[in-house]
Parts: sequence; C-alpha cells; structure tokens
Amino acid sequence: MEPGLAAAYARCRELHRRHGRSYYLATRLLPAGKRRHVHALYGFTRYADEIVDRTDSRSPAERSRRLREWSDRFLAGLDGAPVDDPLLPAVLHTIVAFDLDRGDFAAFLTSMAMDLDVSSYADYPQLLSYMEGSAAVIGTMMLPILDPVDPALAREPARQLGLAFQLTNMIRDVAEDLHRGRVYLPQTDLGLFGVTRADLDRAAAARWAGPAVRALIEYEVGRARTHYAAAAPGIPMLADTSQPCIRAAYHLYAGILDEIERAGYDVFTRRAVVPGRRRLRMAARSLFTPAGTPVAVPVPEG
Repeated sequence: MEPGLAAAYARCRELHRRHGRSYYLATRLLPAGKRRHVHALYGFTRYADEIVDRTDSRSPAERSRRLREWSDRFLAGLDGAPVDDPLLPAVLHTIVAFDLDRGDFAAFLTSMAMDLDVSSYADYPQLLSYMEGSAAVIGTMMLPILDPVDPALAREPARQLGLAFQLTNMIRDVAEDLHRGRVYLPQTDLGLFGVTRADLDRAAAARWAGPAVRALIEYEVGRARTHYAAAAPGIPMLADTSQPCIRAAYHLYAGILDEIERAGYDVFTRRAVVPGRRRLRMAARSLFTPAGTPVAVPVPEG
C-alpha cells in the first residue's frame, strides 16, 4: 500500500478509536482485512461532523464554506482527480474496493449541510428525512463490506440499524445538541407531553429533568427500540465473520438505552454510557455466539 494511502487509513482508524469507542470495540471483532474499510467510513462521516459541529468558533457561513470545499474535493476524487487530503484517500479507496453506492455519500453530505441551517424538526417523518441521509445510508454503505448472503434482503435491516444508532445518540445527547442550538426530537413529540424548548433549556441548565421531560425521553426510547427490532433480522444474514462485529455494535448501542432507563429517563444529569466491563462482556458474548443465531431484541430491563 502506498504510504499516503496507509497514512489516510491510519488517520481514519485514530478518529474511530478516539471518538467511537463502542463502535471501535465492535469493529475489532471483524477480520483484519475489513477493519480498515470500516475505519475509513467512520473517518469520513466523523470528519464531516467535525466541520459542522466541532468548530464552534467559526461562523455558520465559514463552516458551510469548509464543508462545501471538502465535499468538492471528495466528489472530484470520486471522478479520479488527485486528492490532497489526510483522510479522503482511504474512503475513496474503500468506495472503489467495494463498489459502494456514490449516492449514499451524496445523501450523507446533504444531511450534514442541513445541520448548518435546520435547528428543529416538526414531526418524525421530517426527522426521518434528515436521518435517511445522516444514518440510514451509513447502514447501506457498510453492507457490501459485511458481505451479506442476500444484499437486497439485508438492505432494509441495515437501514434500520443506522436509524436505531442515530436515534439512540440523539436521545442521549439532547443537552449537547441544545448547546449547539438544535432540537432533534420532533416538535409534535414535545407537544404530546406538554414539553417546550424552554423546558428542555431549563432541564439542561439545572442538569435535572422533570416528569414531563422524562416521559418524552421514555417515548423516544420506545421509538428507537422499534428500529432495533426491525434491524435484528439482518444480522444473521451477514457473512459469518461479520456477524460478531454487528451483533456487538447492536447490543452496545442498545445498551445506551438501558442506561437511560436506569437513570429514570433523565438524560440531563449525566451522559449515558455503558460501563467498560459491561461493554467487554457484550463484545465477548457476541464473539462466541454461533453464526446465524437470531438476535434478541432489546427490551426495557425493568
């Protein structure tokens, strides 16, 4: 492998290791030859997120310009132009290696641009439209790397898993997103429980959620679990060597919902994380689960 390409893969791996602990742990269960490609996809999506969300000192217009310029470099690279970038050669190489759908990447970049302009969503269908590009397509990007027996049949569960993961993150990170001026939870859902944006702001300031906000979060956790249920049948469809990774990721992310439940659906007092020992147990259990075993759909632990 050329030094520049190897360095780009290493950069993606480091981004994954630093920012995606649960997913990175799950990825270690993949065969070595596949890991770097998953790191490349993570690095691509994470770097776009960094431009949008991790440069708070820059104006929205400046962040928009940077995202557009980086997207243009990526699209030019897809067309065969030389790319001077520390990260993009890895994802471009992965796209070619697995003949990934370029439309998925365009949809993802469109959703990232929305984060610079859209701060709330009226209802769940509107949020799903955003998540189609920001989450569902990540599931379909991954699918060729995971080598399903029937790609057409596995596609919808893969989409659902992407949606499940992102909705889990949105529920956990309500306070963090408020700080960025965004409320991803649909306005119709807030209204259903009599919750206003001001109520969420007060909960974030007090680091404590009242009954109405907790009821809202419980409702969203239930919605996330419907996506996990729809995703579960897809895992046994994957290649035997891919199943432990995705099985582990499935349970690790669903475990975040368990932690939110244990906290009484208060996502403001502390950030919900799965304890390290529990994460390792989940990963080990996934590694030694026989291929083809149906996935147990997560349910409230009570």
